[in-house]
Amino acid sequence: MPVSDREGSPTYRSPLRARQAADTRAGVLAAATRLFSERGWAGTTLAAIAAEAGTAVETVYSGFASKRGVLLAAIDVAIAGDDDPRPVESRPEFAELGTGSRTERLEAATGIITAALLRAVPLMKPLQEAAASDAAAKERLERYETVRRATIAAGLELVLGQAPGDRVVDVMWVLASPEVFVKLTGERGWSVDSYQSWLVETAGAVLGAAVK
Repeated sequence: MPVSDREGSPTYRSPLRARQAADTRAGVLAAATRLFSERGWAGTTLAAIAAEAGTAVETVYSGFASKRGVLLAAIDVAIAGDDDPRPVESRPEFAELGTGSRTERLEAATGIITAALLRAVPLMKPLQEAAASDAAAKERLERYETVRRATIAAGLELVLGQAPGDRVVDVMWVLASPEVFVKLTGERGWSVDSYQSWLVETAGAVLGAAVK
């Protein structure tokens, strides 16, 4: 239906245009994820992202404002698994961490963590590279860790059925960190399934001791 813009003239919200814009955005983010993962921060340009996505540089710039903006948006999508702006902890799959047996809850929680790490870790190094010379990128890197710890705390509260202590949260924050994931799956060659199984077992031992 017609709506009024700031000047009062009629404009139209086209569902087709909205879908096209969403598809273009998704294409840019997918291209950026591939290029940043393969080439790093310095080796990726807005022109390369636009070419990979099959769109114009101006389109990328208008949607994300800068190369940093594209990277940060790509990381947000990688962590969540989609472009939905809702926080992870407000989603139905997160709420399900409070149902089932302790083992089922841990398996569900570590499944969310593992999937997020698998998607986001390739973009962490470019973000670290950007943070060395870009204050906004540095702030986002620090905020990522703050949010990650808070999300782990919220998940543990659902798994345990009670608020976890700071020490337990700290231990799980370290165990489920990108650094540990990279060391085990990258440097030591563990499969993703092996990593998740280890995380379930280790988390179970930590939490078992924590509630005695």
